[in-house]
Amino acid sequence: MPSPVEIIKARSNYLRGTLEEGLADTATGTIAEDDTQLSKFHGMYMQDDRDVREERRRQMLEPDHSFMIRARIPGGICTPDQWLAMDEIASTYANNTLRLTTRQAFQWHGILKGDLKSSIQAMNAVLVDTIAACGDVNRNVMCTVLPELSSIHAQVCADATSLSEHLLPKTRAYHEIWLDQEKVEGTPDHEPIYGEVYLPRKFKTVFVVPPVNDVDVYAHDLGYIAIVEDGELLGYNVTVGGGMGATHGDPDTYPVLAKVLGFCTPDQVNAVAEGIVTIQRDYGDREVRKHARFKYTVEDKGLDFIREELAKRTGFELEPERPFTFTTSGDPFGWHESEDGLWHLLLYVQNGRIADREGAPHLTGLREIAKVHQGEFRLTANQNLVIARVPAAEKERIDALCAKYGLDAYAKLSATRLNAMACVALPTCGLAMAESERYLPDLVGHIEGLLDKHELSDEAINIRMTGCPNGCARPYLAEIGMVGKAPGRYNLHLGAAHNGDRLNRMTHENINETEILETLDGWFGQFADQRAANETFGDFVTRVSGEQ
Repeated sequence: MPSPVEIIKARSNYLRGTLEEGLADTATGTIAEDDTQLSKFHGMYMQDDRDVREERRRQMLEPDHSFMIRARIPGGICTPDQWLAMDEIASTYANNTLRLTTRQAFQWHGILKGDLKSSIQAMNAVLVDTIAACGDVNRNVMCTVLPELSSIHAQVCADATSLSEHLLPKTRAYHEIWLDQEKVEGTPDHEPIYGEVYLPRKFKTVFVVPPVNDVDVYAHDLGYIAIVEDGELLGYNVTVGGGMGATHGDPDTYPVLAKVLGFCTPDQVNAVAEGIVTIQRDYGDREVRKHARFKYTVEDKGLDFIREELAKRTGFELEPERPFTFTTSGDPFGWHESEDGLWHLLLYVQNGRIADREGAPHLTGLREIAKVHQGEFRLTANQNLVIARVPAAEKERIDALCAKYGLDAYAKLSATRLNAMACVALPTCGLAMAESERYLPDLVGHIEGLLDKHELSDEAINIRMTGCPNGCARPYLAEIGMVGKAPGRYNLHLGAAHNGDRLNRMTHENINETEILETLDGWFGQFADQRAANETFGDFVTRVSGEQ
């Protein structure tokens, strides 16, 4: 029997539901329950402020509802004019913050129902949309930021953008509801790729250029690993079946690393993706949503089945995979010159949240940079930001603005803090069981103290925290991962590879801050005394754990 969400999609008239009627109802800040599922396909989630939920309940008021909106930014690239428009939405309609997500997209929180349409129309005015930013479709397509190789980055990002457009839903519902476009008579909606009930669950696609695995290619449903020889893009190794989500206490749910399926040429990228997506459309589990991600389809059917089925749908077979190597999954902060003589400045953004804070007015600072910058901005998959394509003559001006607004703090921060990442969690995420974004910076401060104690201050250990096991910040690929279990309590995971090609393992369940720090103190002491030359913390934990 189809799951309840499948029934909602089937009855939705291609994602329309009663969204239009719900927007017109000014008596409440909510929308109908079924429409909360459909709204995700339009790039938004209804949320409420959980910090005041109980107080409002006592006052017999409905929850303090607002909406999170997420933009679709293929490859994480936007123009200065687009940046200024995104900033204006944050200041006018949202909570005066702009968040960079782990999928290289913009996200706003605190937008009221009555401001949804105005926000989306403001995006549309600068050619940005929220179509398929959420929901059971292919979501924002990611691409490595790759500052040093401009020509390769341009080719790979162009492929990512082309694929993003190719896999967009074709329904006109978004344009009718949010952009006030009239329904075109005589042209019924159809979804040639997705079908009328779309995919069983969300689907995520990334492009990456070795040796930097900044998008965590193994964490995604579909990946394209660029194979470059002598400065030429030969094509891509195709990976399938990755995914981070799990459910506490349910052994049938678990994180999985993607596997290499084969090699395709650049002109085959869209056909391969369409074939993979339609395989998931036809074979994914539509009865049990916790078993509906593509990773479980791959696990159940096997790589050989996927490979053979893909060949039937595309009319060609993938070639054998080509050799490649990843060295890191982190972001290289500071200035980098690319082969075309332009410069790129990678800035640290704490947990992706751009705001004006005391002594660090980052939102204002980036607004001022956007007013004079003639290149582009690139959002990284680690929630940081690149001011890209800066002529050498403009570097001094960009540096001065960064210094004025506190955006140059990355130069003074520890390598471990620069490699820390958190999901939003409380107070807005309805799935959160524990704090994450608001808590991790303080916890990292305690961890830095332990690293200082053991003379490990220069170690770039990656730390990731989530408020629940769904894995938005990819905690299962962190050398130190913390997954929320209850208020103030986390499952501790240790030992992932620094380059993102090995999952960590849970070492402690449901522990508090004191227990986390005591455990890490012991591991750091062993690491300082027993590590091999150039051994990373994740590799050390895995080696020692295997020897015990």
